[in-house]
Amino acid sequence: MIARRAFLSVVATEPVGPYTMLRVRRGDIDPGVPGQFFMLGGSTVLPRPMSLCAAPSGELAFLIDPIGAGTRELCALELGSQLAVTGPLGRGYHLDAERPILVGGGIGVAPLPYLAKALPAAPIVLGFRTRFHAEAASLLPGAEVVIDPVLVTEPLARRLAERGGTPLACGPEPMLAAVGALSPAAQLALEAPMGCGHGGCYGCVVDVDGARKRLCVEGPVIEAGRFLASEPGTLPRAAEPTECAA
Repeated sequence: MIARRAFLSVVATEPVGPYTMLRVRRGDIDPGVPGQFFMLGGSTVLPRPMSLCAAPSGELAFLIDPIGAGTRELCALELGSQLAVTGPLGRGYHLDAERPILVGGGIGVAPLPYLAKALPAAPIVLGFRTRFHAEAASLLPGAEVVIDPVLVTEPLARRLAERGGTPLACGPEPMLAAVGALSPAAQLALEAPMGCGHGGCYGCVVDVDGARKRLCVEGPVIEAGRFLASEPGTLPRAAEPTECAA
């Protein structure tokens, strides 16, 4: 699929627990493969990489956690505002995984509704810090949900022991490291500083297959077994952000 850049109109911003669902008109942009990402531009900050949450007719929807200046700006966009959107970018999930299990933690739930539409028979396990955060589970009816101090890897480990399968996961780094420890075949959607989204700034370089590679080009979804972590149960660290990616 060819990435395109366009200015799209904001249709709505809707609260989902502590998160915000930003919906824009799709225009000529293809929604791509689940797990790919889009660069969403702001007026005063660098664009931010966001995975697609849903692609209803004529729209693109992104679930955003307003934790910094850039994400807060995106969540505060008004109806009819024009937003620069570039994508789809990177590599998403392989949908031919054997017995896929969708795994999300916190805002890592974001790409799973779009992924679940492509894999409607796949079981889903989700973990959240609080019940307020767990309101995002409403985007995935039928999912098994756990709340801290129960970890999402607990129901995942049980499912893997009973029936096997391949986790397709997105969430915080410790969760992804734990999922990868359970299954080297797991497909993990990683995060890293991204200033451009197409490999130009080298802000998202990580260790993959024994070499330093750009996550925005090689990933963001990569099999756990391809990482060379310095310590067991950890993920490769991205390089320090360049001036472009800061």
